Amino acid sequence: MNVSPYRHAFLCAALFAGSQVRADEPACGVLQGASGNALTLQEGARADLVQGEKAVHGALHIYRDDAVYRVYWQPDGSAEQYVLANAGENSVRLVSTPPRGAKVDAGPGTLPPQQVLSCPAS
Repeated sequence: MNVSPYRHAFLCAALFAGSQVRADEPACGVLQGASGNALTLQEGARADLVQGEKAVHGALHIYRDDAVYRVYWQPDGSAEQYVLANAGENSVRLVSTPPRGAKVDAGPGTLPPQQVLSCPAS
């Protein structure tokens, strides 16, 4: 179930002032669900950051403040969590930041694979 009307409300808390996407800005990877599918917005759902031939496996974490959901990606074996900051249509920046809100079991629906415009250092 893809709940696109909620997408902007879902990620709005992750927006940063002045975060503009330039048409020529290259993606450094793709954040995708299992087997390249959509991201399932559930606590602990598998999500991989694919950069060329390399894949960094991780999990999604979902937090909620009132009506605002925040999605974080955490690489396996790391304590670091990266919020999915909306950077345009099907594009995000992974920004290291402490979680905000209360952890919940699920968010509203799914997201298609996301082009990542800022990847964590490997």
